[in-house]
Amino acid sequence: MDLYSEIILDYYKHPKNKGDIENPNCTATEHNPLCGDRIKVDLLIEDNKVIKAMYNGEGCAISQASTSMLTEQLIGKSLKEVKEISNEDIYKMLGVEISPGRVKCALLGVVAMRNALQKKTA
Repeated sequence: MDLYSEIILDYYKHPKNKGDIENPNCTATEHNPLCGDRIKVDLLIEDNKVIKAMYNGEGCAISQASTSMLTEQLIGKSLKEVKEISNEDIYKMLGVEISPGRVKCALLGVVAMRNALQKKTA
């Protein structure tokens, strides 16, 4: 097993920022009907900066690890920086080649984040 696969498994077994934010001002849930993965992303944004980012849900190691890694990247970033996160950035973060069948798993968290930003309140 290569280093990146080990990192993904570590994030899957020991997720960072997993849970719910009590009063998020951005939240969205995404579901991948093909495999059953479900991810909810909560963001707390103040002064156009992500103060807190958490996720919850269940799914494969790829969807869980990529969302856990994403939440770590979001904290402290401006809304402009957050909106510039690309699908390529997610693939680079994971560090492994994502097969076409796993693309939706890898991107589930970032899609939820983008949808949460569109629903921003307050």
